Amino acid sequence: METNEADLTRINLSDIPGGPEIFEKAAKFCYGVNFEITVHNVAALRCAAEYLQMTDKYCDNNLAGRTEDFLSQVALSSLSGAVVVLKSCEDLLPMADDLKIVQRCIDVASARACSEANFPCRTPPNWWTEELSILDVELFGRIIGAMKQRGAKALTLASALITYAERWLRDLVRDHSGNGIKCSDSTDSDLRIQQRELLESIVTLLPTEKAAFPIHFLCCLLRCAIFLKTSTACKNELEKRISVILEHVTVDDLLVLSFTYDGESLLDMDSIRRIISGFVEKEKNMAVFNGGDFREVTSSAMQRVAKTVDAYLGEIATVAELTISKFNGIANLVPKGARKAHPNLDEIEREKVCSSMDPLKLSYEARVHASQNKRLPVQIVLHALYYDQLKLRSGAADDRGAADAVTTRNQLQADVSLVKENEALRSELMKMKMYITDLQKSNNNNQGQGTSCSKNVGSGTTRKQTFFSSMSKTLGKLNPFRHGSKDTSHIDDTPGVDVTKPRRRRFSIS
Repeated sequence: METNEADLTRINLSDIPGGPEIFEKAAKFCYGVNFEITVHNVAALRCAAEYLQMTDKYCDNNLAGRTEDFLSQVALSSLSGAVVVLKSCEDLLPMADDLKIVQRCIDVASARACSEANFPCRTPPNWWTEELSILDVELFGRIIGAMKQRGAKALTLASALITYAERWLRDLVRDHSGNGIKCSDSTDSDLRIQQRELLESIVTLLPTEKAAFPIHFLCCLLRCAIFLKTSTACKNELEKRISVILEHVTVDDLLVLSFTYDGESLLDMDSIRRIISGFVEKEKNMAVFNGGDFREVTSSAMQRVAKTVDAYLGEIATVAELTISKFNGIANLVPKGARKAHPNLDEIEREKVCSSMDPLKLSYEARVHASQNKRLPVQIVLHALYYDQLKLRSGAADDRGAADAVTTRNQLQADVSLVKENEALRSELMKMKMYITDLQKSNNNNQGQGTSCSKNVGSGTTRKQTFFSSMSKTLGKLNPFRHGSKDTSHIDDTPGVDVTKPRRRRFSIS
């Protein structure tokens, strides 16, 4: 208000705690006008009373005394009241800290939060985490520190931190639909700078127990850190935590780390590689500590990770911007022994497993590999070779395509039948070899039993000769010259006839 009086005293009250509204209430108190003290304005009234020197030093039941009574009897008697008062202190620092209002609120809030976490009296059980999440990250961190000093469990602290991160980084942590943030939104706007600082502060508050957080939440935080371009220390801490519990990871978790929020492009794959490498190193150290060989024996956790990584590679293999070096860099991290094989599958089971594979979509290198892979069923191998040959022929002479394809298909079917016959013959020969071995063992045992068993040697020899005779007949049927001039299958295998050396005959022309 302007005036022409020169001797008018001017008092500047622009920096009074709480502003004009709190000054008005302090003036009403001086004139005996009633007003309400609440949890929202009690901290500001207490600071204003100290600023205006309205303490009991000058008058009993002054404004400072009235606000102190309200704090101790009403505001700090519950968790919700303490949190609201602490929230109002964010604009009253450092005076609220000097008057111990902040510390008193932190003590009450941390004690009540620990009590609710251990013995919940309201539903839902984690309601107290929602109460704490309204605070500034600095004051929230001080409550987390006080809870640690009171012996709060790591899972209790993790629950509060998860709720807090999802509240303040909602568009980054909770949006997994792919319809949210575009890549261009990662510019250094004021909002992104605030979110970056907030995330780095949250990571510093994580409890030391590495397995306190769900791995999906950690993956979301790491993607958020990559998107916001946080410090290297922040990203390394999250990568280490994920690496420790990587056996619980799913393909979706790894995909969260791999793609941007809009799902249009890949993020930096180096984080994935460092995470898997860290887990493999941990498994190697565990194997050495237990006195085993990591190359020969792999843990069940390593096998689960290998299965997940292979499935993950199958998901991202179709992305055009994924280079071969990055793909191999991740694939080669998994030890070969960790990839589970099924060597006991028979031919029919292997054909069922490989029936979904389309040889037409295999590259030339893949077809060459398939032709040399002994684990693949014979028919799949021949299909790969057939399609490779058909492709070469179609490229060299298109005019002969149809006729050559039919001829090649018939030849292929004949080759498959021949291969199956050879496999059956090989199986029969192996059975014969095993049977002969058993007979030899039995014969050796009989020779060691003394004279009572010596009479049976001749009969045993006769049986062995009979077996060899039947075997020679079987092999004779497989003789490729059976229908030619060298067919000897009609000759009887009788004792006393020497068929290896023919009788010399004398011929006469007279």
